Amino acid sequence: MLLLQLALASRVFLDAHNCYTENGRWADRIERALQQGLPIAIEQDLAWFQGKSILTHEKNFTGAEPGMKEYFFERVRPIVENELRSGDKERWPVIVLNLDFKSDEPEHHRAVWQLLGKYESWLTTAKKNGAKPEKLDKKPILVLTGMNDVQEQTFHTAVPDGARLRVFGAAHPGAGATNYRRWSNNTWSVVEEGGQNKAGDWTKADREKLEQLVKDAHKRKLWIRFYTLNGHAPELSATNGWTRSYNFGSLTAVQERWRAAIKAGVDFIATDQYEDFAPELRK
Repeated sequence: MLLLQLALASRVFLDAHNCYTENGRWADRIERALQQGLPIAIEQDLAWFQGKSILTHEKNFTGAEPGMKEYFFERVRPIVENELRSGDKERWPVIVLNLDFKSDEPEHHRAVWQLLGKYESWLTTAKKNGAKPEKLDKKPILVLTGMNDVQEQTFHTAVPDGARLRVFGAAHPGAGATNYRRWSNNTWSVVEEGGQNKAGDWTKADREKLEQLVKDAHKRKLWIRFYTLNGHAPELSATNGWTRSYNFGSLTAVQERWRAAIKAGVDFIATDQYEDFAPELRK
């Protein structure tokens, strides 16, 4: 197995998709995710509204949306403090925080950077020292963000040489790892043309394509994520706030893909069905 900058290659993470309150509903998503055990990846969608970063997927903001400080960081404080007391770096990170920016204002990025600074002692970081990936100082939380070059300006370019990088971006297609860009974020349509809604039977060719994509990413020293693998009755989309276009249509259909992705060594498998996916991972 390739030696990555962080020992994630042998661990597959349940990536809890859209893990935050939406329009005052589903506030228990982070509790549901954490109940599945560690390690866990948690996605937070962020938008800039009235001078603050809020957790939201929609644009009809009310101002009542929570921020990451109260919804995420203070919720995981007992977990992180327990991990720091244990000092067991071989386990770390136990939480991967995936930041999905829905608006990319520079002041938004700066506000998030400052928030991360308040919790830097909890975060996996790397020294800024050119483009070559530096060794990661492992801590209980690893923070990832997207591919947008505007994000890189705040999270990497503006960081003084010798200071610590607190968050790591996604690589552009076909590119390898840099000190800042360390992961590959992919829609499922790169595996099955048309994506989840148009997927047919899971085939040997599909499995081989998935395995090759994972091998290629790891060869480029990148962690790899696929989003979002759901399989459920259509009416559950509205009931649970799950994106319709991510649905394979049945639990059996998505379980085939989950098992193949786990076996292939996908680092982050995003799904809204936390409770259904976790048993597959434990197997």
